[in-house]
Amino acid sequence: MFTPQRMMKFLVLLVVTIALMGCASSQKQSSPGDYIDDTVITTKVKAAIFDDPDLKVMQISVETRQGIVQLSGFVNSAQDVRRAGEVARGVAGVESVKNDLIVK
Repeated sequence: MFTPQRMMKFLVLLVVTIALMGCASSQKQSSPGDYIDDTVITTKVKAAIFDDPDLKVMQISVETRQGIVQLSGFVNSAQDVRRAGEVARGVAGVESVKNDLIVK
């Protein structure tokens, strides 16, 4: 049976537990700064691909989210797929590259 002292301890423990649950880590939310950083990375990757003499004529789409670059589109060879991935990985701020390029 609960005495008033035990009930008070239980309530304090319950409140502390609920408060700590509120401090638990949640999924990272994007801030405007993250969006701008991703836009800068996307622009740099597109420029690097365009500056590469073997890739500049290719139709390669670039998207970035939280530093992860996704390449998509069509290229002429498996070598172009590899080269585009290498170029993207060489850009500052790129965490990883998801290379979804397809050989025509």
